[in-house]
Amino acid sequence: MKKYKMVSWNVNGIRAIAKKGFHEWLAKENPDILCLQETKAWEEQLDESLLNIGEYKSYFAQGIKKGYSGVAVYTKEEPINVTVGLGIEKFDNEGRTLILEYPNFILYNIYYPNGKRDNERLQYKMDYYEAFQKHAVEYKNNGKNIIVCGDVNTAHKEIDLARPKANEKVSGFLPIERAWMDRFFAEGFIDTLRMFNDAPEIYTWWDMVSRARDRNVGWRIDYFFISESLKSNIKNAFTLPDVLGSDHCPVGIEVEF
Repeated sequence: MKKYKMVSWNVNGIRAIAKKGFHEWLAKENPDILCLQETKAWEEQLDESLLNIGEYKSYFAQGIKKGYSGVAVYTKEEPINVTVGLGIEKFDNEGRTLILEYPNFILYNIYYPNGKRDNERLQYKMDYYEAFQKHAVEYKNNGKNIIVCGDVNTAHKEIDLARPKANEKVSGFLPIERAWMDRFFAEGFIDTLRMFNDAPEIYTWWDMVSRARDRNVGWRIDYFFISESLKSNIKNAFTLPDVLGSDHCPVGIEVEF
């Protein structure tokens, strides 16, 4: 049997997190695969300490705009194949997607769009959701096991944010966004954390300006999803709310093959 410990974290700037104990944390947590979102850097802007970390191989997706978006994967096992993007220019221009193929599964690391700016940006977010779902379902229907992680930028249910009533008209908890999550799960995908823990007040993002983290007034918008074919392979799912350095905390799973 092979066990993988996977961790996902929106770091709100990979160069910033590197100055806040990132390497020490990574050595201590020691995941087999680490997925980062909102790296805010091009690969050529990173020094060797972030390009080559111990036994990890690193892969990056970057947008055309510097200092914006971006995702990265650090993996101990070299994947069979790595795809940057969904193959749709308007999404790939923002460097939001890395897809890694391993012998037993396909892994998506995604920084999903934020829809708060305006209606145009909300539509872009919804379009991305639909394009991603079509892509993942196609893999699933071809018999692939799917693991998806990242900052989804939507809290699914009232239990997933501290103040649901106050945010019903805010992007991140709009009915249209939550309905997409319902459709995605109906296609045969599972929210891994809720397999193990149905408690309230489990959040992964807190507003920094209002110091919301001190009061745990947060949102759960970072997830690991799996295709139903992997349900018996998932041994644990967790959040790491005590890990600081970003406005998000890491989330993770343990999966066995």
